[in-house]
Amino acid sequence: AGAGGQVTAGQLRERGNALFHAGEHAAALAAYTEALELCEAGLERAVLHRNRAACHLKLEDYAKAEADASKAIEADGRDVKALFRRSQALQKLGCLDQAVSDLQRCVSLEPKNKAFQEALRALGSSMHEKMKTMSCTDSKVEQMFRILLDPEGQDTDKKQKAAQNLIVLAREEAGAEKIFQSDGVRLLTQLLDTAKAELMLAALRTLARLCSGHRSRTTAILAELGAPRLSAVLGVEHEQVSLSACNLLHVMFDSLKEGLQKDFRGKEDAVVLDSSKDLKLLIKHLLELLALEGASAHGRDNALNLLIQVVPRKSPKEINNSLSLWVIDQGLKKILEVGSTVCGAPGSLPVTENSRMSASVLLSKLYDDLKCDAERENFHHLCEDYVRSWFEGQELTGKLRAIQTVSCLLQGPSDAGNRVLELEGIMDGVLSLCASVCEAHQLVAVEALIHAADKAKRASFIIANGVSLLKEIYKHSERDSIRIRALVGLCKLGSAGGTDFSMKQFAEGSTMKLAKQCRKWLCNEAIDAGTRRWAVEGLAYLTFDADVKEEFVEDKAAMQAMFCLAKSEDRSVLYAVASTLVNCTNSYDHEEPDPQMLELAKYAKQHIPEQHPKDKPDFVKRRVRKLLTAGVVSALACMVKSENPALTNSCRELISRVFLALVEEAEDRGSVVAQGGGKALIPLSLEGTEVGQTKAAQALAKITITSNPEMAFPGERIYEVVRPVVSLLHLQRTGLENFEGLMALTNLASISERLRQKILKEKAVPMIEGYMFEEHELIRLAATECMCNMAMSKEVQELFLAEGSDRLKLMVLYSGEEDEKLRRAASGTLAMLTALHPLICKRIPQVTVHWLEILQALLLSPSIELQHRGAVVVMNMMASAREVAEQLIASEMLEILSVLAKDQDKP
Repeated sequence: AGAGGQVTAGQLRERGNALFHAGEHAAALAAYTEALELCEAGLERAVLHRNRAACHLKLEDYAKAEADASKAIEADGRDVKALFRRSQALQKLGCLDQAVSDLQRCVSLEPKNKAFQEALRALGSSMHEKMKTMSCTDSKVEQMFRILLDPEGQDTDKKQKAAQNLIVLAREEAGAEKIFQSDGVRLLTQLLDTAKAELMLAALRTLARLCSGHRSRTTAILAELGAPRLSAVLGVEHEQVSLSACNLLHVMFDSLKEGLQKDFRGKEDAVVLDSSKDLKLLIKHLLELLALEGASAHGRDNALNLLIQVVPRKSPKEINNSLSLWVIDQGLKKILEVGSTVCGAPGSLPVTENSRMSASVLLSKLYDDLKCDAERENFHHLCEDYVRSWFEGQELTGKLRAIQTVSCLLQGPSDAGNRVLELEGIMDGVLSLCASVCEAHQLVAVEALIHAADKAKRASFIIANGVSLLKEIYKHSERDSIRIRALVGLCKLGSAGGTDFSMKQFAEGSTMKLAKQCRKWLCNEAIDAGTRRWAVEGLAYLTFDADVKEEFVEDKAAMQAMFCLAKSEDRSVLYAVASTLVNCTNSYDHEEPDPQMLELAKYAKQHIPEQHPKDKPDFVKRRVRKLLTAGVVSALACMVKSENPALTNSCRELISRVFLALVEEAEDRGSVVAQGGGKALIPLSLEGTEVGQTKAAQALAKITITSNPEMAFPGERIYEVVRPVVSLLHLQRTGLENFEGLMALTNLASISERLRQKILKEKAVPMIEGYMFEEHELIRLAATECMCNMAMSKEVQELFLAEGSDRLKLMVLYSGEEDEKLRRAASGTLAMLTALHPLICKRIPQVTVHWLEILQALLLSPSIELQHRGAVVVMNMMASAREVAEQLIASEMLEILSVLAKDQDKP
């Protein structure tokens, strides 16, 4: 430190240089920036700007690299380093002509510099290529639009080819820019307005390519097309066109949001407003589409999905939730319009079977994005106002919509649902409508009652008032659709005891009767799928009972019917299917009661949870086998594939739990992989709840341990397995998870250098080393075996050469431990390291005084494998250096070697 303990600009610059050379580019940038704040002198500042430009280039922030290099050049026009750095940045930004003039200046200042000459030559040839493709592209673009927009042109084949070519051309940045520059957006707009599906699809796909990752083009395209036109295309009847429009909008949102995040770091306030203005304009039109009667049902679904993906914050680390607040103020009632739709009622909005579920998910995500009580209160008030507006002083249709809204909220943000349930008259309205003679009305009310029963807060009130009502409906209703829903209500109320065998709500045997009826409905294809979905909901509750599980897995037809539903368009069934499977495979969390507390509870005559005899491991194992035979894996894989709001994180967690149960037995893993289980587990392990990700990662590890990973995860997929498996090494994971993670990595590390590099990149090595000191011998062994395979990598070998580290010492000592497997892994590592690095041979005598006796013990071991490893180590050490060889020969080593050399049995 300088005078008075202050750090000077010069010292900060030195620190920055050291960090830069160590590859810590972001930290170096911070040091240079701090130095700039302390530095007055012009030339010194110029050097700091030039150094910052180098950091920006390494961090791939080319616009900032160009700006910093320019500041250095302003101070000194002959600064070749700054000129060269600016030319690199300009080249990356696509400004080739400016990059050339900077390079030419470098060459004129230092004519003998080979690097400058080479760079200029390379840039010249790439400019020549670009000019050639541009002129050739020009005529192509014009020709394509001519064919596509020709009103006389009858040749559809020709048009299709031109449309395909346009999409392909837009893939390349040069082609995309060309289309954009040659009035392409106006022409693409004309294609959209033809209202011919194949031309619209070509236009939408090309536009998506133009917008992808390019903010300024996105802004210009949005201005040309206009948000109203985009939302109108999203709302068309043609499903493929609507989906393509949805994809284009998603790309536009991403490009605009990217702009927002970048600009928050800069100081371009005007630009920030621009991007958020465009975002809000698009979102406003999506919200309007929700309540628009003319919009198609799937257009409405696509709009909801888009809002789910782009409005709420992706992680709590982002501070700004203003977009969610704005959507709640502008559009909460529009979202509730979809949620409150009563299907088939006169004048109701066109919706699909997924729309209401999507509305619930969106409401739930918006509610979860709120940060304080005031924001939540506002949300509650808006919901309450909406429900009141339909309920108070309205005809029956209005009351139905109010009750439907309650259902929608209970399935989404249940706090808000509970609040509206408590409004005056709502619960009575639900109970009285349950007895309605009109099927549609009764359906709405019974569903609301069921959703209310889900939330424990209301369950006691409903058990008091609803059970007898639901039993009446179940016994006396003529309609299956109503009976099945009443049954689910009864199941929910009856399963309040969970898996506890002794807390039965119903009389003995009635659970079995209900389950049988559910299975019968499930298999009856004459009943509509929406109603059969409720049969699965019923089973999701009834399968808490082990007798029900046993009967279900014996009923092949019921299992097949459930798997078919899981693969169908209606995604709202996913959660119920996953819950049923979690129950059948017992993959929920088991609370092991504390034995002392049990004694106390018995003494105090308190209630003690009991496990059903058919939930014992043997029964569970048999159920898993039956599910596998019935094709459960392909159903799960299909459930995971769906890009749908119904696949919530809690739903993913349930699916991960089932997968983990399915791969419990090593002999089942092959069939799980063969049916697509390995592929499905990767996305489950990368996003979702922490528990869900861990369970999926553990299932991946189990597969990797017992099967050939290259067969289980072919091609590039094997590299995607590394991150989830490494996550099992974190300290907060259980010992078993650590152990399985290490075993799986051992297997992966043995396959190829590229995989070892991936493991290194995921920062696994320090964790593997940590587990080599573990108390538990199996974990210690697994870590050492893993390290042995990782040591095939050069970077890992260098760690053993590092000064002041105990890694080598540990390997030598472990070669002398009692556990034979541990000795085998450690001495194998030594054999490999001593063959590659003579320096390690010299180090071995320095790391521990016991080195000789450890090597002798290896050679005298009854195990051939250990003897062989010991002999290789000694041979390498003999060859490495004279002083090491002398120490070996001075000991009994020569005698031992002579004896072994004569052994005929061990060639």
